[in-house]
Amino acid sequence: MNDPTSGPAEQARARRILTDVSSRVWEHPADRAALAALRRLPMFDKVLRALFGFFGEKPVRLAFQANAVRVSPSQFPRIWDLYCEVCETLDAPKRYPLFLSQNPVVNAGAYGMDKPFIILNSGTIRLLNDRQVAFVLGHELGHVMSDHVLYRTMTELLLALAKLGFPIVGLAARVVLVGLLEWQRKSELSADRAGLLAIQEPDEALEAMLSMAGGGEGDETSLPEFVRQAEEYRESGDVADQVFKVLNLIGQTHPFWVLRVSELRAWIETGAYDRVLRGEYRRRDEPDPEYVRDLREAAAAYRSGATDFAKDIFQQMTGAAKRAGEGFMDSFRK
Repeated sequence: MNDPTSGPAEQARARRILTDVSSRVWEHPADRAALAALRRLPMFDKVLRALFGFFGEKPVRLAFQANAVRVSPSQFPRIWDLYCEVCETLDAPKRYPLFLSQNPVVNAGAYGMDKPFIILNSGTIRLLNDRQVAFVLGHELGHVMSDHVLYRTMTELLLALAKLGFPIVGLAARVVLVGLLEWQRKSELSADRAGLLAIQEPDEALEAMLSMAGGGEGDETSLPEFVRQAEEYRESGDVADQVFKVLNLIGQTHPFWVLRVSELRAWIETGAYDRVLRGEYRRRDEPDPEYVRDLREAAAAYRSGATDFAKDIFQQMTGAAKRAGEGFMDSFRK
């Protein structure tokens, strides 16, 4: 409850602590559907096990963290305070390690296997204000709490190997990589919701997206105009799906910002966001009998909703993956 004696700034930042909130609260249906489809890909589990067996947990963690500074009460204390705030708001099970990397690209990432961690690029804190940085931190924390980090790390490794032309990234792994990219883009829609819940300031969340899309300062951009631009994606019910298909072809790891703005606003408009703030949300210890059914329905939707052309392509890819699988595994054994 807001303190009537507090000033406008303090009241504007009043937030509800989402005690024991389940990550299912913010997970986008497209995220769950894409993950269900991904897990059905032939060779997926074998590629996953082989990749991490090849690299190992500790080397991967050090490779990501070695060129970054760990954030703490004594190092980047302002960022540490923001991080502690979003962890408290989302009732995170722990303070996962947070690192700041000297990188001008405005971005952040959540990675790891058994031990998740978050890396925030220095370009992000240069461009965004504190509330917007908190949105980004909440976004990445959402990835961690939704158990996205293992697959996101796998995607980064496969992308790096593919760019280097490493021989182990054969046909089977490339099929898995296409599936991972499809899922990763849709997982961003879930994490955007988590970021909003972490700061509970919709305009700041949208302003952060505007700044990351265009790189401009607040006095040279217009949020209402950017929102109108995002509305173009709502003109047809299937536009978002078509955009994702195009992104499949050009290898993007993230969906377009205007699409993400449109999706986040749509979630707010359904009333789901307000219901969470009222305390009407699923808790972590509550049974979830619908989860398995959701996965089955999501996978069925992917199969039955595809065009004949898409089905043919999928069958060709999976057939090729099966044929290439043995060779892929042999490349690790040599």
